[in-house]
Order: sequence, then structure tokens, then C-alpha cells
Amino acid sequence: MDDQLTTTAMTIILCAGDARSAVRKAYDALAAGNREVAVQQMATAQDAIKKAHQAQTEVIQAEAGGAELTLTLLFSHAQDTLMTINSEVITAGNLLAVFDSFDRRLAALEAKEAQA
Repeated sequence: MDDQLTTTAMTIILCAGDARSAVRKAYDALAAGNREVAVQQMATAQDAIKKAHQAQTEVIQAEAGGAELTLTLLFSHAQDTLMTINSEVITAGNLLAVFDSFDRRLAALEAKEAQA
């Protein structure tokens, strides 16, 4: 199980890293005014973080089912990485929603101004 735990830890780290990369691309797209790409990148980030979380959940379920695991610094690092990047994904999604709200308000003001 130790080799499997190492493999799972690396899966978590890699998937979480993929999520972080996608969040960075979403921010870049949002800054460039390309909402469509930002939304696509956020979907990629959410998918990657979900895969990382599923890998962690399998370990938790195995332990709950009676498997004896020797937790390692690598697995602790993987969990820390997952939690940190999950927060980044959530924050980026919230920021995208804020920008959408600003865009709607700005469009309404512009339409009102055009009518005047």
C-alpha cells in the first residue's frame, strides 16, 4: 500500500498543479477581456481539482475500511497542496462572478446613457 500511497500523493499533486495552471490561464484570459476562455479554463481547473480530491477520498475511504496506512510527508504535502489550490479555484470562480456582475452593471449604465 505504501507504493500506492506514493502514487496517489503524486496524482493529487499533479492534478492540483494542473488546476492551478488552468486558474492562472483563466486569470490571464479575464484580464484580456476574454470571458469565454476564462470560463473554459475554470472548467478545466474544476475538473482537475475534482480528480485530485477523488484520489484523496480513495485513501480516506481505504483507511476507514481498515487499511493500515503509513502516512508520509509526501502525502501530507499532497493534501496541503490540494487544499491550497482548491481555495484558489474557489476564489477564481468567485472573482469571475464579480466581473460578470460588473459587466452587467456597466452594460446597463451604457444602455441608459445611450438613451439619454
